[in-house]
Amino acid sequence: MFDLRHIWNEMWWPNKAITVFILTMAVISIAVTVERIISLGRSAKVSRRFAADVQRAIAAWDTDAILELAARCRASSLARLFEAVTAKYHSIADRGEVTPTGIEMVRNESARQQDALGAEMRRGMSVLATIGSITPFVGLLGTVIGIIAAFQKIGQENASGIGTVSTQIGEALIETALGLAVAIPAVIFFNYLSGRVGAVEAALARSSGVLIDEMELRHAKTHERDSGTVDTRHAA
Repeated sequence: MFDLRHIWNEMWWPNKAITVFILTMAVISIAVTVERIISLGRSAKVSRRFAADVQRAIAAWDTDAILELAARCRASSLARLFEAVTAKYHSIADRGEVTPTGIEMVRNESARQQDALGAEMRRGMSVLATIGSITPFVGLLGTVIGIIAAFQKIGQENASGIGTVSTQIGEALIETALGLAVAIPAVIFFNYLSGRVGAVEAALARSSGVLIDEMELRHAKTHERDSGTVDTRHAA
């Protein structure tokens, strides 16, 4: 059984530095994962509540109510998207530009907001990807350095045989094992969070499409009503 204290005391200083680096990467990996899970979970919870409430505002086409609901649910990615899209619609409507071109401007605003929200949801995940990529190689570097130190010890003591270096080599291999122990969970967490963020992004795109479709429908109805008024006036 390995004595961790003995292993640490016997390590060459570069191996100690590598061990500290790998353990630091482990702490960062855990911190990023926990923070992202909590943040995404909170956003999903608030988004479900917002979605249930905003459906009535959309059915009644009360855009002021949509903005009010979104302002109360700032923790929700969906609410922030709807707030930006509706605010853009208000801006266009105030200028009397609710036309196909105006609706396309709203659609472009929605795409920009989705990109921004996606980048925010993926905050820190590049760190997980980096940790998952480099820590096995850092651990391997520690193993190579440890083996070099073991053979230097052989030369200094004029000893020979595998028994002389077996303990040192075993201790050196711990560096590789430690690197893999950090990298494997980091890759798993990265893939899990990527899938979760991808699902949220798809849901945002669908929800935004529903809202913009409703805007187009309201525009079409208003256009038909205005056209009917003009036609009646000319017929008279």
